[in-house]
Amino acid sequence: MTGSHPASRTALAALGVVLLLLAPLVTPLPGPGGLLFVAGGLILILRNSAWARRAFTRRRRSWPRLGAFLDRAMRRPSDKRRRARAEAPRVD
Repeated sequence: MTGSHPASRTALAALGVVLLLLAPLVTPLPGPGGLLFVAGGLILILRNSAWARRAFTRRRRSWPRLGAFLDRAMRRPSDKRRRARAEAPRVD
């Protein structure tokens, strides 16, 4: 989790929800603003909420290709480990 104090985690998760709620209002404007608001909101929620991470993990297992793309997009350390393990030569 990003912040160690529960109040900071709650505040960051609330900011993520606010960004998600603002995304439909920003979408009609020129440019990719709505997409950035959605991505930023989801990242803040996933990094600061245990139930959101569990739900994300369940969805990622259901759709592995989408989950791998999202892991790369969020620059998750687990993605780097999986990619390094997949690229390493197999020893039989």
